[in-house]
This record gives sequence, C-alpha cells and structure tokens, in this order.
Amino acid sequence: MSRKARLLQAKDEPYETRTIISMYMLGIFIRCWLIYSKYQSIIGHHVEISTPLNSWKRVSEGLYVQSKGINPYEGDLIHEAPVILLLYRILTQTFYLPAEFLFLLVDSLTAVVLYFVAKKYMFHLFVFQERQKGEYAQDSKEFILSGADFLNSPVFVMAAFLFNPYTIFNCVGLSTTVFHNFFLAIFLLFMLQGNPILAPIALAFSAVMSLYAGVLISPLFLYLYVIYKDKVRAYIALGVFTLTLVALTCFSYVLGSGSAFLKNVYGFILTVPDLQPNIGLFWYFFTEMFDHFRELFICSFQINATVLYLIPLSVKFRNDPFLLTTAVLFLVAIFKSYPCLGDIGFVMSLFPCFMHLFMYAQQGFLVGVIFLITSALGPILWHLWIYSNSANANFYFGVTLAFAIAEIFLVTDILFAYMKREFCLKYGSERKIDGKEAILMLE
Repeated sequence: MSRKARLLQAKDEPYETRTIISMYMLGIFIRCWLIYSKYQSIIGHHVEISTPLNSWKRVSEGLYVQSKGINPYEGDLIHEAPVILLLYRILTQTFYLPAEFLFLLVDSLTAVVLYFVAKKYMFHLFVFQERQKGEYAQDSKEFILSGADFLNSPVFVMAAFLFNPYTIFNCVGLSTTVFHNFFLAIFLLFMLQGNPILAPIALAFSAVMSLYAGVLISPLFLYLYVIYKDKVRAYIALGVFTLTLVALTCFSYVLGSGSAFLKNVYGFILTVPDLQPNIGLFWYFFTEMFDHFRELFICSFQINATVLYLIPLSVKFRNDPFLLTTAVLFLVAIFKSYPCLGDIGFVMSLFPCFMHLFMYAQQGFLVGVIFLITSALGPILWHLWIYSNSANANFYFGVTLAFAIAEIFLVTDILFAYMKREFCLKYGSERKIDGKEAILMLE
C-alpha cells in the first residue's frame, strides 16, 4: 500500500467511526425521548405493538402476584415461561433497573450485536465469492461484489434497526419482544461464528420465549454442516440445543410449581384461545370459525407457520443458511399466532445484508407503498372500529391482510432475486434460447 493510500485510509477511518457513533446515539435519543414522553402509554396500548404474549403490563402484574405467594399460572394472566419471568424479576427487583432503562439497554445492545452479525456475514460472503470465482461466467464481473458492498452493509443494518419505526415502537411500547429479538441476535452472531455451544443455547432461550424460534435449528445445523463442513459440530449443536431446552423446561417446572405453565405458555401459543385482534391472520379467521372445525384449522395454521416452508427452503438455500434464516424468521413473523411489529422490524433490519440482491428485485416500490399505507391505516381503522363505532372488524382485518401480503411479496422477491443473481453469475448476463432473448421467470 502506498503512503498516499495509507494516509487516505487513516483519514477515513475516524470519520466512519464518528458516523456510526453519531447514528447510534441518535437512535438511542429517539427512543429515550419517546419512552419518557406522554406518547409512551399510547404506543404501548396499541394492538400492533402489545399482544397477550409480550405485554410488559402483564409481566408486571405477574411479578406482583408472584411476590404475594400466588402462582401466576393458575389463571390467564401471564404467558411468559417461569425461567424468563425469573430473569425479569432479577433485573427489575434484584438489580432495581427501571423498566424503561432496561428496554433501552437491551434494544441498544441488539443494534450493536446486529452490526457484528452483518459484518461476519459479509466476511463469509466475501470468502465464498473468492472461492467460487473460477466457476463464474466471463461476463459476470458486473455482478461480483466490491469492497464497498462488504463495508457498507453492517452500517446499514444498524441504521435499519435503530431508525425502523417498527423497532422503535416495539421498544417504546415496552414489548418483551425486545428481549426475544436480543436472544435471536445473539444466536445469529454465534451461528455465523460457528459456535456449536453458545449458538444453540441462545436459540433455546429464544424457543423458550416463543416456540416458533425452534425451527431455526435447521439453519444452524446447515451452517455448521455445509459452510463450516464440520459434521461433529453440527451434531453437537443439535445435542446442546435439545439438552438446554429440556433443562430450561425442567427448571421452569420447578419455578412454576408444576406443569400449569405449559398450558398457559406453550398451549396458549398453539391453541390460540385469546382472539384479541393483532396484525396476524389467526384472530379473524378463528372468530368466524365453527368450533367443530377449530382443531383441524389450528393444526393447519400452525404447520403453515412452522415446518411447511422449512423443509423446501432448507433444501433450496442450503448453501446460504443466513438467507434461509432470514426467510424463515420472516415467514414465522407473518404466520405466527400472535405477531407484532417488533417481529417484522427485526427481520427487516437484516435486509441490508442482501443489498447486492436489490437490483434483481421487482416488487420494491409496490411493497414499500403497501407498508406505508397499511401502517398508517391500521391505527386509524382501529380507532374507527373500537372508539368511533363507524367501522367494523372487516375494515381492520383488510389492512392486516394487505400488510401480510406485502410481507409475502417482500420475502419471495428477495428469494427470487437470490436465484436470479446465482443464475447470472453462472451463465452470464446474456440470456438467450435458440438465439432469442429469454426471460427468467419464477413458476
């Protein structure tokens, strides 16, 4: 490296650091301003943010009931696992951390972890590209990633998390999804590092909070088996995940004074007894459902939210398990029984890792418009339905259905963009069949 290049590099590095720190502080400031403002209670009571599974108000009541010697799982008050409830009690009552500060701290730590997640993934992408260059077509140079692509993505991931309204409102509304997202971020980091011990432990904690996170054991296994080419580590990860999950469940059994928590936590997720409206698809469908069909469609919906897409996607995208993880997280956020905006915001913040696919995407404008319109109309139609009595459930469900369609368009667009890029790298930019221009289509 020449002396001039070293000077330019030395000059640019502090500027990049200052930019990241300034961006990080601004994201925390926005959260602080909102969480200590009069808008906090308004945001926290919205059904798009707070669900029966992630309401901090329910957690506070459960901790209070537990402090009086009453088992909080005897009623229908709380749906957090006892081991997670113990974590909340230690943080708030042993360390005396105010709830607002606790959520700000965990959310800000999640942003930092996601920065390193993106950095590690871009490094893996660079290594994979260098290894595969010999198999690329001669005219595919325009599709090969440059140094700027690898350096910018981590910064954009952090920005996407810090300034995404969905993640901001998730933190300000004191949704316990903040903690779930933190464990997911830790899992992603250790998965990318190929750690067969800490990655499954973090995933087990995520699965204890939400059963749906357990499906991510497939991408973890593929990452260790395919990317790191280490069968031993892959099977160790499976064993550690299983043992940790069993240990946490047994510990919860002791803390919960019996098995009542199983029905209140995991049974509640699977059987969907509370049909309070949210941004998901379960509540409206099962409000209209005849009771004798309920069990059949509960099984159908839950299979759709877990394993239905997992197996085919795992086979197709086994060479990029991180993209598989993002796709699975997105599908779970769409089809789970009690979704919230925090689930969607977390996955959307990972999308800058795939900036190299955006040029192949076709639905970006349409998806963006639908997201903007539905995000604005949701609270409006909720107010018209609940408070003004000038609308009904069909209006609100129409918005949530359009929101889910936009999410589906987004994830399928990214997956198809990945396939188009792989095709272009292998066969080049010229696509002709029998001398005629061909069009690449997804069928």
